[in-house]
Amino acid sequence: MAREQKKKEKLNIAMLGHKRIPSREGGIEVVVEELSTRMVRLGYQVTCYNRKGHHVSGSEFDGSQLSEYKGVTLKNVWTLDKKGLAAMTSSLSAALKAAFGKYDVVHFHAEGPCAMLWLPKLFGKRCIATIHGIDWQRAKWGGFASKYIKFGEKVAARYADEIIVLSESVQKYFKDTYGRQTAFIPNGVNWPAVRTPRLIKEKFGLNKDEYMNAA
Repeated sequence: MAREQKKKEKLNIAMLGHKRIPSREGGIEVVVEELSTRMVRLGYQVTCYNRKGHHVSGSEFDGSQLSEYKGVTLKNVWTLDKKGLAAMTSSLSAALKAAFGKYDVVHFHAEGPCAMLWLPKLFGKRCIATIHGIDWQRAKWGGFASKYIKFGEKVAARYADEIIVLSESVQKYFKDTYGRQTAFIPNGVNWPAVRTPRLIKEKFGLNKDEYMNAA
């Protein structure tokens, strides 16, 4: 009976590896925002560890530091705001906080931050890694950064309780390279809201499918 009750309890989840939400500075941020807010709506407790520092598009896009967003708890972690070090230092800070926090699951996003996955794992946390791509192969990373990101990949392959991949090619890569089974869960999309063509009817007297755009 106690075991069945435990299964029904909603988990307390920490997420890290993104820059900030709700800034949507990149693809990972979109995924983290959508996933965390949807899980809150399902009744889970979710905390996202945001980086400190400036928006990638410039300081004019910096917003106020929120403590909550759509039910998601936001915590800002110490970050050395320098290129090549921001991701490393923020993921270290977030992993330490997650390790000592009362979380059931710690969800790491992207390969580089997974270099710190062993920390919460050491404290008995269940750790999930979502691999958004084979980041160390990307041309923008070189030298130490590329090696560090690949190290994060190896840590995830060895220590993560579950690994989520977004493509079948990455799933095959982990199987061939590490003999590691992964869960293939591609990103979803939000269906656009379908609206009646009110304005074009009022301004031009046109209805849907009654015109052609020649631009």
